[in-house]
Amino acid sequence: MNYIKGFVPWIAFSALSSVVGWQWGALVALAATGWAILRDRRSGVTVDAQILDLGSAVYFAALTAVAFAAPHSVLEQYDGALSSVWLAAIAWFSLAVRQPFTEGIARRQTPREYWGTAAFRKVNTTVTLVWTASFTATAFAAFACDALDAPTLVRVAYQAVGCGVPAYFTHRYVARVRAARAALEVQTAIPAVA
Repeated sequence: MNYIKGFVPWIAFSALSSVVGWQWGALVALAATGWAILRDRRSGVTVDAQILDLGSAVYFAALTAVAFAAPHSVLEQYDGALSSVWLAAIAWFSLAVRQPFTEGIARRQTPREYWGTAAFRKVNTTVTLVWTASFTATAFAAFACDALDAPTLVRVAYQAVGCGVPAYFTHRYVARVRAARAALEVQTAIPAVA
């Protein structure tokens, strides 16, 4: 569940915005993102492994500035949709530059000897594609809900599905890949019987 840590600022923003206002939600999310970046840099995480965090910092810095400068801006009405669009943009960008954002997260729980392998790249490209598709679909759902003034339950449901489906996929897919790798290692370690 290490990959969920990257979304903590987004979850905090979503939760706090409705309680204390979007300005303070954005500011707390920015602080949480900054703390995560600094913590990871101190522990040796490279910048290329922080695509999600750096993209989040840019978004929350801009949103905080706008929210405090114009607290009654029409952007507040679309902050959920804009968040999904930005997450999709980060994910699409990471794929375009051939640095799937999930790679940085996966490196924190995968032995270094696997990082340069084609299999590691393929797994992370696949996982990032699923998250990217989900962010994109969630952005469309958010704009539709805003346009149709959908009830809160519908908004919570699409957010839960938009996060839950790729999280479940990631967990199952990575577990299946690890099991296959472990089986292959066992199989190659056993000498052939004549």
